Amino acid sequence: MSPLAPDERPAPLSLREASRFWLKLGLISFGGPAGQIAIMHNELVERRRWISEQRFLHALNYCMLLPGPEAQQLATYIGWLMHRTWGGIVAGALFVLPSLFILIGLSWVYLRFGDVPVVAGLFYGIKPAVTALVLHAAHRIGTRALKNRWMWAIAGAAFVAIFVFNAPFPAIVAAAACVGWIGARRSPHVFTAGGGHGKTQVGYGPALIDDHTPTPAHARFSRSGLLRVLAVGLGLWALAMAALVAWRGWDSTLAQMGWFFTKAALMTFGGAYAVLPYVYQGAVDSFQWLSAPQMIDGLALGETTPGPLIMVVAFVGFLGGWQHQVFGPEELFLAGALAASVVTLFTFLPSFVFILAGGPLVEATHGKLGFTAPLTAITAAVVGVILNLALFFAYHVWWPKGFDGGFDAASALITLGAAFTLFRFKFGVFPLLGACAAVGLALTLLR
Repeated sequence: MSPLAPDERPAPLSLREASRFWLKLGLISFGGPAGQIAIMHNELVERRRWISEQRFLHALNYCMLLPGPEAQQLATYIGWLMHRTWGGIVAGALFVLPSLFILIGLSWVYLRFGDVPVVAGLFYGIKPAVTALVLHAAHRIGTRALKNRWMWAIAGAAFVAIFVFNAPFPAIVAAAACVGWIGARRSPHVFTAGGGHGKTQVGYGPALIDDHTPTPAHARFSRSGLLRVLAVGLGLWALAMAALVAWRGWDSTLAQMGWFFTKAALMTFGGAYAVLPYVYQGAVDSFQWLSAPQMIDGLALGETTPGPLIMVVAFVGFLGGWQHQVFGPEELFLAGALAASVVTLFTFLPSFVFILAGGPLVEATHGKLGFTAPLTAITAAVVGVILNLALFFAYHVWWPKGFDGGFDAASALITLGAAFTLFRFKFGVFPLLGACAAVGLALTLLR
């Protein structure tokens, strides 16, 4: 599409036209949540001007508060705001489905050919790059969230809480929300947009949904609308779970996956980077659906595919269904593909309910500091948690056999090189992973 003039207002568009963009976004959204949010900001705020900067950030802060993948939820929110319920469903689904199909195919390749030296070499180079990408994600979100020393202090406290004291993430979220709630009353300028620096937001021109655009009728809160969304969402969940239990039994792999990933979707906050430790603990330690090295390989695959990084759960599901031989030894691919689909359904269904049920409440709080200040504080806290995750991955990549097993200098150098290219030259995710994979392959074949 041709660029808009600075003072030109975008023309309204149909759901069909918007759907083409959401499908494109689902195919090109590499780089984890930070990269995906950056792509949406560039396309929707700056280039196409479907939504203003202030409304975009207001929606983003709400999505950061929710459990689940914030980038997918943000796409769902904007699609819902523009084109009602079906607009939200289409936007959220098209953000996920391309990644699901790609990961099913890559998971099959991984299990069939993962021991081949060429494949092992590619992963040897990709894993350190993933560590650099997580660190870069902390930086990208931090540049938006840490606007003053108070936000830096919240991020630092969150990092210490989870790194030193192993505090649960929900407790960190609750503490940050309390700080924001109190701070809005004691020092409101600290928690306003711009962080108290007095800077104005960058203007990109008039938008379809502008700062002062009235809330559309479908996005206004009503008790009946809230109850209807909750009833449909809970009904779909109960129907899917009942079908799995009736078909295979409560103790079956598929039913246990459905129940575990429902809890993961409801009990973990901060998006993909914060949910991964919980998934790791359950999938590796409790259920043995896959091993610890396979989990890190799955994250590497997730970073090489478009869509939300939490789609690594599809890899977890595929390996669990395959290795537990859900349909016996003759139907391993079918078992893996179905398990990946089940896991994806139970992981993302709550996200749609959160947006469609909570969206009207969020629209009613637009511009109200009492609501936005806790979200601002939570966003700052998430930066500290993501930094902790970067260190977690660095440990497992640089010391693959633990501190007693020796330091992998080559992996560390690949990580530092990837980080340098990300921060200094703004490399895209896909070219970076391709270059690191090539380096890893060369090092493996030379040994």
